[in-house]
Amino acid sequence: MGSTFNNMYEFEEDDNLDLKQEIRRYLRYWPWFVFTLVVVLVSAFMYLRYTSPVFETYSKVKILDESDGLELPTSAFIFKRSNINLENEIEILSSYLIMDRVVRRLGLATSFYEEGTIQTSNLMTLPFAFKQIIQSDSIVQEQSYKLKITQNGLDITNVISERNYYFSNYNTQSSEHSLPFQVNIESLDMRPELIDKTYIINFNPIKDVALSLKSKIEVEAIGDQSDLLKLSIKGESKTLSENILNTLMDVFDKDGISDRQLISKRTLDFIDDRFVFLAQELDSIEVGRQDFKQDNNIVDITVDAGLGLEQRAQSDEEVFRIEHQLTLAKLLESSLINDAESDLLPANIGIENSNINVLISDYNSAVIDRDKFLSSGGVNNPLVKQAVEKVEELKANINRSLSTYATQLGASREQLSQRNRKFSGRVAQIPEKEKLLRAIDRQQKIKESLYLLLLQKREEAAINLAITEPSIKVVEFALSGSQPISPKSRIIYAGAFLGGLLIPFGILYLIFMLDTKLHSKEDITKINSKIPVIGEIPDVKAKEDVIFNDPNARTALAESFRILSSNVDYILPVRADNKGRVIYCTSTIKGEGKTYISINLSLALSSINKKVLLIGADLRNPQIHTHIDEDKRKPGLSNYLHDTNFNWRVNFPEIG
Repeated sequence: MGSTFNNMYEFEEDDNLDLKQEIRRYLRYWPWFVFTLVVVLVSAFMYLRYTSPVFETYSKVKILDESDGLELPTSAFIFKRSNINLENEIEILSSYLIMDRVVRRLGLATSFYEEGTIQTSNLMTLPFAFKQIIQSDSIVQEQSYKLKITQNGLDITNVISERNYYFSNYNTQSSEHSLPFQVNIESLDMRPELIDKTYIINFNPIKDVALSLKSKIEVEAIGDQSDLLKLSIKGESKTLSENILNTLMDVFDKDGISDRQLISKRTLDFIDDRFVFLAQELDSIEVGRQDFKQDNNIVDITVDAGLGLEQRAQSDEEVFRIEHQLTLAKLLESSLINDAESDLLPANIGIENSNINVLISDYNSAVIDRDKFLSSGGVNNPLVKQAVEKVEELKANINRSLSTYATQLGASREQLSQRNRKFSGRVAQIPEKEKLLRAIDRQQKIKESLYLLLLQKREEAAINLAITEPSIKVVEFALSGSQPISPKSRIIYAGAFLGGLLIPFGILYLIFMLDTKLHSKEDITKINSKIPVIGEIPDVKAKEDVIFNDPNARTALAESFRILSSNVDYILPVRADNKGRVIYCTSTIKGEGKTYISINLSLALSSINKKVLLIGADLRNPQIHTHIDEDKRKPGLSNYLHDTNFNWRVNFPEIG
């Protein structure tokens, strides 16, 4: 609301926050705060009451940094584990392969639940005889069955296909069916306690269960320099979580043992295979060595070499002796041929032929006798002739003997020369034979050393296979906390209490922030304290009391408009020409009270003997006529604006 006599004020925004006023502003809605607190606290109680608690289970293991067991001095051929890499161990612990083995060992592909009125709880096993018929590997998609124990029997429903099976005698084996399990409650004494209870049996593919378990288990190293790993899992069942972690550690340990045993087994198989080839190669080398010695008449290469040299020396001596005898024989023969007088021959000059030596001795004796006879008798003396003939005969015999002896010596020398050449060739071949024999011996030693080494390795592998050490040491078996980690009652109640305060506060804050209406004069003075507020009009809900008709009325509406009219009359400037003063009432949008204020202010001013002309300037949607029972088509402002000669006094004589 404004007037033509008001000055143009510059609006100044006041940043000062009146905390007391703001608190009072929100406290007016305290029932909503109380109601919200009650609702959220009750909701928190119901949530804690019917939500299954989640417990954290953890265990600790130490990765052992051990060698492959018994280690003998020849460690160059040993299969050794590398240094510990905890990241690798963590990846192996949380691998799909390990999880798959855990799922199969514990049968986690089949899960059981007990259905309550509100809450469904997880079970390790069913409280009655249950036998699974379907193989876990044959489960390709999820299957769910609801088993209800009634007074008359078993009511089993396939949740997915909604097919129903009924067994009146509490035993599914009594009739044929297509269920993947068998149930028997005939012999249970606790059957009355199970009546009207409902159980859910779920079958899931092993792959899905293993992947789900893989995402739930957390493995982390404890410290930077430690070999300890912490395994943790969160679940509703403490027993199930502890069994999972304990089984996981056992599977991981046996997996490591199996790997090392597999190495030992493969080592044994490899060595056994090599034994066959090595034995064949050793036999072949030994047979070849034997044949080589036999073919070359070798007993011992060193002895044979000495014997060959000795035989060669002896052969050389024999050749020298024969040649010496041959020379002596030729000298005697040459002496006999050149000696015309048949003189004495040298005796004992070294001829080793006894016959020749005897003949020479006889010859010399005959020559001496001849010379004796010649000195005592004449040439024609019969004794002399007989002695001369004997000398000549012995000389001829010596010649023949020397010739025969020389021939024999030549033949002997030829034989000895051949023998000597044979010995020389044999001695010359000794280095080559020694080289070949050493090569054969070298191959034999290599194969023998390899055979012995493999035999030693085989013993090592056999011992390691028998005494394979574990790959982990369990520091702490699976333990579950006594208090659930979720939901935590203190946090839930604290959050509920805080939410019970923040929810209504947030809603009210949004309402106040988006509210563009003026509810009191403080809304104006807070923005600009220089703007004068000349009155406050209460919001009257009753439509029949919106018009100020009775000047003597004592209602809140009448009093507020009396105050407004007095303040307006006070602040309106006095005009020297005694002309009328104009009050302009406007607002930004429809429905903000322009017509309501204008009509009642006009009536309030007229009640104190003021002449008032009320002009409705809303040419598009006029509303004044609805409050004063005037015809909407009666001439007014639009006629005057259209025609300046329009006489409005004729239509409103009471004003004129």
